[in-house]
Amino acid sequence: MIDVATLSVIRRWALREKLSIREIARRTHLSRNTIRKYLRSDTVEPRYAQRSNASKLDPFAGKLTSWLVVESRKGRKQRRSIKQIQLDLVSLGFTGSYGRVAAFARSWCAAQQTALQTTGLGTFVPLVFGAGEAFQFDWSEDWAVIAGVRTKLQVAHFKLSYSRAFYLQAYPLQTHEMLFDAHNRAFVAFGGVPRRGIYDNMRTAVDRVGRGKRRVVNARFSTMVSHYLFEAEFCNPASGWEKGQVEKNVRDARHRIWHTALAFASLDALNSWLADRCRQLWQEIAHGQLSGTVFDAWQQEVPAFMPVPRPFDSYIGCGKRVSPTCLVNFERNRYSVPASYANRPVSLHVYADRLVVVAEGQAVCEHKRVINRSHDAGQTIYDWHHYLAVVQRKPGALRNGAPFTQLPPAFKQLQAALARQPGGDREIVEVLALVLHHDEQVVLTAVELALEAGAPSKTHILNILHRLIDRQIDPEPVTSPQALHLQVEPASNVLRYDQLRKMPGKKQEVRHAS
Repeated sequence: MIDVATLSVIRRWALREKLSIREIARRTHLSRNTIRKYLRSDTVEPRYAQRSNASKLDPFAGKLTSWLVVESRKGRKQRRSIKQIQLDLVSLGFTGSYGRVAAFARSWCAAQQTALQTTGLGTFVPLVFGAGEAFQFDWSEDWAVIAGVRTKLQVAHFKLSYSRAFYLQAYPLQTHEMLFDAHNRAFVAFGGVPRRGIYDNMRTAVDRVGRGKRRVVNARFSTMVSHYLFEAEFCNPASGWEKGQVEKNVRDARHRIWHTALAFASLDALNSWLADRCRQLWQEIAHGQLSGTVFDAWQQEVPAFMPVPRPFDSYIGCGKRVSPTCLVNFERNRYSVPASYANRPVSLHVYADRLVVVAEGQAVCEHKRVINRSHDAGQTIYDWHHYLAVVQRKPGALRNGAPFTQLPPAFKQLQAALARQPGGDREIVEVLALVLHHDEQVVLTAVELALEAGAPSKTHILNILHRLIDRQIDPEPVTSPQALHLQVEPASNVLRYDQLRKMPGKKQEVRHAS
């Protein structure tokens, strides 16, 4: 079984650089059958057993690092020895060896020494990029007025290294699903996918930073990279100059874009304005090194891009259990689920703007995602359709049921009219259940017509509903002949009448026609 990074390289060599199977096998030391198997199956994320190489020191790594920082600021004679530090860790519950602690301390000291030797030297090498070669990515925090409230936003910045075209997309959070959604939109805006992407060591991409260029990359991020067939590169820690173009773009966007941003009704309206503003600035900003504007250079770069494939399914999955009240919890908010899945485990697919509940491999329901900035108690988002199966068994719950406060006005008027009649609760439940079999708007129209006629009853509503449905269905045309002809012509036969008139000598039963 190969890992995600190796599979990504194999797919890029085969599908983008058009290398032969033999050449890929020679480079990777894998069999040609293995390479063919993964290419034919179009797999972008190999499945393999979870493997964990956790160290006993991992839970205490943060504490040990803080102690080493404190000790490094003391005089040489006042510092604690590594043996003393190891004993202090043992008192906190550490069960590992002294050698593990000493190795960690040596690695930390070496990293500090390297940082002292390289930080602040101020010597750089000018970089040059080819058309379609690379893009750079970074996050920034900016503010905008949305729905009358000044809101802090997390803004994804993309910048093409050759043409210097840039793209901005604003989100409430810096999470995996926001990052993936930003890539989907940026590649569409650029008109293609470059060969490389340059990132810092953000938590949404890198799980752990190793020595040199070694990185433990997030599996979901690697899947996205493999889907778009580009190579992800990560800068050295605290080395922002390695992606200086996008770092400068973050600073320039403050006075080019955000100082001129107006108030917006929603986040979608803001992002639509950002996309238009970026395209406008492409045509206004001179490239600097190439003749013409950024837009002119971008037009030259587009042919060098790989065409944009289908959008990456940019969700993060997590397991949830539906409560007895048909709710699942996420980020302090509660979302309703159809009653048939109460007390059962489901999967929650979290997208940037919506949540999809999946059970048994099928999407069960979908909600618009609600993100709370405050730490107050979260909201409860109901869909009254999810509780129809419950009120059909318990119609009395309809009167004070929280999900049914969101009923359309016509249903509420019908409920008020029927509540005064015996069995009115069950009758309104049966009317609401019609939306499970018919279009909800048609049912609402039937209820409104029944209320206007002054006959708010289930029978009258059903009568109107069937007439509305029949009116929507166009009858098939019937072609009839100009005249009808009998296939079998009737023949006159008076023999039966003669038999009735006969008077035989002996009494006998005459069989009459039935």
